[in-house]
Amino acid sequence: MRLFRNAVLLLALVSATGFLSPGEGWNRAAFNERMLGRWDITITTPDGPRPSWLEIERSGREAVVGRIVGIVGSARPIAQINASGDSLRFSVPPQWEEGNGDLAVEGRLQGERLAGRMTFPDGKSYAWTGVRAPRSAPRTNMVWGAPIRLLHPNDLGGWKPMGTPNQWTVRNGVLSSPHSGVNIVTERMFSDFKLHIEFRYPTESNSGVYLRGRHEVQIQDDFGGEPANDRFSGIYGFISPSQIAARPAGQWQTYDITLVGRMVTVVANGKMVICNQEIPGITGGALDSNEGAPGPLYLQGDHGPIEYKNIVITPAR
Repeated sequence: MRLFRNAVLLLALVSATGFLSPGEGWNRAAFNERMLGRWDITITTPDGPRPSWLEIERSGREAVVGRIVGIVGSARPIAQINASGDSLRFSVPPQWEEGNGDLAVEGRLQGERLAGRMTFPDGKSYAWTGVRAPRSAPRTNMVWGAPIRLLHPNDLGGWKPMGTPNQWTVRNGVLSSPHSGVNIVTERMFSDFKLHIEFRYPTESNSGVYLRGRHEVQIQDDFGGEPANDRFSGIYGFISPSQIAARPAGQWQTYDITLVGRMVTVVANGKMVICNQEIPGITGGALDSNEGAPGPLYLQGDHGPIEYKNIVITPAR
């Protein structure tokens, strides 16, 4: 009798705390399959729109799982999405956000869009809308235009700091951020392109090159380390390089990057480490989530000292 009472109490507790999803009416069998896929999300905050990204997929006969990229950080796995009809909800542990709660998301399919609310680990809650991410259709027979040198010899012409005070300077063709501060972005926008960029950092420093302002190629002092998607030459949170081709800190290094649609190839210090792989979505820190539009080149200056030179972009015609 005691065992029976304990079982009843446990069942009531699980239902009350929200872990028994069928008790709340969630019915995966009635889940609207149109919610599956990748979604480019815009969050409405008092400081302006902020980008996010969501992927929803089935796992086995009944489970609905996925990945999410918040305003900051990398792609996080979603172990379970409670989904029924046109509605969904889930939560994931905090990553780089402030606060001790979970990142909690609820949404509903509204025509061709998703919309809902996102509650952050600090308890603040904002409305969001999502549009389906564009497909990365393959392009063949690419025709490339003339190379464009993006750095002036001794001024920031063509670039704009993303805030104040600005710590970036250019001298003798070297773009320098001597300490952590604001990021910097090109005034020009680009679609498909080839990029050559050279950089140098001191021990344990960190930066990143955001392609179209949305997809970060990691720059980090990882000499001698193992490959990972958040290390040197990886597409942050998404694609690991085949090897760490980094040189020791203090030496000049190179990336040669080709981006066509969301298909990316990365050659680091002369070694191909990513070969024509699809970037699933935006990375944390992106300028926006409009993946189908051209965007600028954006360089991180908020993670430590960094220098750049010989930044040359060759756009597709």
